Amino acid sequence: MTRPGVFLLIMLAGCNDEPAGKAPVGHHPTDSAFERVQSRGHTAMGVDQYTSSHRFEPLADGGRIALQRDPTDSAGVAQIRTHMGVIAGAFSRGDFSLPGFVHDRDVPGTAVMTARRSRIIYAADSLPGGGQVRLQSSDPAAVAAIHDFLAFQRRDHRSPAHGTAQ
Repeated sequence: MTRPGVFLLIMLAGCNDEPAGKAPVGHHPTDSAFERVQSRGHTAMGVDQYTSSHRFEPLADGGRIALQRDPTDSAGVAQIRTHMGVIAGAFSRGDFSLPGFVHDRDVPGTAVMTARRSRIIYAADSLPGGGQVRLQSSDPAAVAAIHDFLAFQRRDHRSPAHGTAQ
C-alpha cells in the first residue's frame, strides 16, 4: 500500500511549467556542453548569449551569420556590431580561431574556407539590434564549406533553422 505522502511527492516531481522533454527556450540545464559554448561565446562576443539571438542562414552563394538582441540595449548592440566587423576581417584572413575557441574544437568547413579565402567575400553590416556577416562566393567548394560551417554553428548554438540554400 502506498503512503499518501509518497504519492504526493511522486505527483509533484512530475509537475513543472514545461511539457515533458522540453526545456525553456534558450536554456538547457542538463546540457553542460551547450552551457560551455554559451559561456565561451559570451567571453568571445562580449554579450550574453542567452539574451541574444543567433541565425546561421545558408544561401545559394554562401550564407549569413546574424546576431541580435534587444535594440534598447545600445551598448550590447554596439558590441555586436564591433564583433561582426572583427569576425569579417578575421575570416577574410583565413583566421577562424574565434569560432574554434567558442566551440573548443576545429569547426567544420573552416579548413576549406581558409584555403579558398581569396574566393570568399565577408562583409559586416548592421541589423536592428545587432549585426551580420554576409559570406559570398561563386566557388562551389567554398559555398559547400560555408554551408558546413553554418550547419555546425546552427547545431552547436541550438539556433533554429532559418533559410535554405537556393
